[in-house]
Amino acid sequence: MRIYDIIKRKRDGEELTEEEISFFTQSVTNGFASDEQTGAFLMAVYFNGMTRAETLALTNAMAKSGDSLDLSGWGRACADKHSSGGVGDKTTLAVAPLAACCGVTVAKMSGRGLGFTGGTVDKLESIPGFKTKLDEEEFARIAKKTGIAVVAQTKNLAPCDKKLYAARDLTATVDSVPLIVSSIMSKKLAAGAPNIVLDVKTGSGAFAKTRRFAETLAREMTLVARLAGRRATAFVTDMDEPLGYCVGNALEVAEAAEVLRGRGEPRLTELCLALASEMTRLALGISAKEAEERVREALETGGALKKFKEWVAAQGGDTAFLNAPERICNAPFSMDVKLKGGGFVVGINAEKIGETCLALGAGRNKKEDGIDLSAGIVLRKKKGDFAAEGETCVTLYCSDEKLFEKAVGLAADAFALGDEKPESSPIIIEKIE
Repeated sequence: MRIYDIIKRKRDGEELTEEEISFFTQSVTNGFASDEQTGAFLMAVYFNGMTRAETLALTNAMAKSGDSLDLSGWGRACADKHSSGGVGDKTTLAVAPLAACCGVTVAKMSGRGLGFTGGTVDKLESIPGFKTKLDEEEFARIAKKTGIAVVAQTKNLAPCDKKLYAARDLTATVDSVPLIVSSIMSKKLAAGAPNIVLDVKTGSGAFAKTRRFAETLAREMTLVARLAGRRATAFVTDMDEPLGYCVGNALEVAEAAEVLRGRGEPRLTELCLALASEMTRLALGISAKEAEERVREALETGGALKKFKEWVAAQGGDTAFLNAPERICNAPFSMDVKLKGGGFVVGINAEKIGETCLALGAGRNKKEDGIDLSAGIVLRKKKGDFAAEGETCVTLYCSDEKLFEKAVGLAADAFALGDEKPESSPIIIEKIE
């Protein structure tokens, strides 16, 4: 079997066999495929697509290219949640305790942020002492004891995906549905959870800018998960405006704690409850109504907040910081951004808010970049609120006053004002089972 022949067949629109796809992924992982061959294969897939069988084969092959977790012997109801990324998406921090409080084990690997999309690992590391690197034994011990363990993805988790993603980034083949699906789901399969809930975001602050593209991704990912023997549900959710009030690592930890105190921003709280309920339904095999009731009880009784603190303590974090948000949000400099005009906030461009956070040092342009965990923004106005002229719309936080110069303009440009109050838009657009 030759890589050349595999590329040629895909170039000509033929369907590749499972063996051919496995051979190609092994060649990429082991360094036998040249950069030119990898790029040519990706471009052939980009233009000719893949059948569902090919996408499944590619997903499985990438999942098996490195380390994997086996949760089957734990004797517990395990579930994982994946978000396609957005601005202010701190749902994992609240969803994991909500589900764990209902008897679901949430043992997952999470990534770091890149661009204006935040990463769960960065958020957790803003809690002093929190360890995101655990050996397999400690990971299992904490997960079984508290019901939650979240660690940084290992270098050898789906290593083929890392190589293919880097090549996609250089060859303008990132936005290919089969390549996106196989990239995301290979890591989910390698992480071992039998139940997977997907949050596919759409809008200005999402990778999937259009609803149609987001729905296609959601459907394909759930189908591939099921064909791989997992139970899966996907939600298509709105990311035209930032999720919640806070964007930035430490700030989002504080806001997640507010959700669990029952004081969360309504749309954020609604989404967290929906995701946790679906994880509970899938993992425990109960009705949607019962799952929703259990999750709601976990929130209202304070059980989920207690579980959050238990989890943070188990991974070495200082729980005192969760009780005092001002200690978490300790950036030395802050600045209020005021609106020039007055009126109703008819829109907040999530992408521009994300770019504002990047300008403040809260995100990375490259994987190697360092970040300021205390930097970020707090929205003082949300869509539908009335803002008088000169009223503060957002507060910026950072560790270097010079960064405010660029960030102020970006933040102000994110707000659109109008004379009439806009209709509220649903946070959950569609549920795909």
